[in-house]
Amino acid sequence: MNQKVLFFSTRSGLELSKNIAHHYGKFLGKVRFLEFSDGEYTPCFEQSVRGSKVFLIGSTFPPVDNLMELLLMSDAARRASAQNITLVIPYFGWARQDHKDQPRTPIAAKLVANLIVASGATRVMTMDLHADQIQGFFDIPVDHLYASRIFIDYIKKLNMDQLTIASPDMGGAKRARSYAGYLRTDVVICYKERKKANEIEFMNLIGNVKNKNIILIDDMVDTAGTLTEAANLIKKQGAKSVRAIATHPVLSGNSYDKIKNSELEELVITDTIPLKEKNDKIKVLSCASLFAEVMQSVHNDESISNKFII
Repeated sequence: MNQKVLFFSTRSGLELSKNIAHHYGKFLGKVRFLEFSDGEYTPCFEQSVRGSKVFLIGSTFPPVDNLMELLLMSDAARRASAQNITLVIPYFGWARQDHKDQPRTPIAAKLVANLIVASGATRVMTMDLHADQIQGFFDIPVDHLYASRIFIDYIKKLNMDQLTIASPDMGGAKRARSYAGYLRTDVVICYKERKKANEIEFMNLIGNVKNKNIILIDDMVDTAGTLTEAANLIKKQGAKSVRAIATHPVLSGNSYDKIKNSELEELVITDTIPLKEKNDKIKVLSCASLFAEVMQSVHNDESISNKFII
């Protein structure tokens, strides 16, 4: 018997969820949230999910309510006898805490993975994890998508000569090399050291950028400190232009001002996290169609290998 497919969304990512459902050819199911005066809440599906394949869509960026909503919806779907429960998490929050870098600290990404499995989810779908090894934190299948399919098409349409791919830090060198290898360009890397989180002590550039059109590649942009420092350094060393591409627009603190006042010509992002404000330098490319295609393949038990470029 062909299983019914149902889509539901957390409250924080409704616009992206609607777009994903539209590309799939579905409508979002209705979820009623009962709220208590102390801030506690409970979600309630307003239609039967019994025996269905359920896709629950929502990014888990802070505050923790976004994660909690998704977990509660997953638990509700399990208790309502859904056959399969796939959590579609465009941005997997808490992913930067994927290991212990000092004594007496948690591994939050592993804790979140445990909570997701405990909630009854049977599959997870996400995009550009901060660390690939997070897939191994789960005891259920994980479909790890890459925004490269979206960004590569955009880069090609720019049709720039003397193109060079750059990484804003050593941690992103592998990602930058992958893009550079596919586009057959050179690659440069920025080397930085921090005094503490979100505060750069100094930065140096490895490679030649003189008279080049540079595109910085990263998985996320948070305070925009690293990205704008790298852009300013690259421009200072003679680059023709500097652009940046980042999958997840966390954009906290005064990041919007930093981007506006930097040497960046534009910052290209996806819509995994809704923007808090407008910025003339920020361009948004939607990941909705990619998620919808992969969800269709998952529903039909088809391979998703052709959805990956690099």
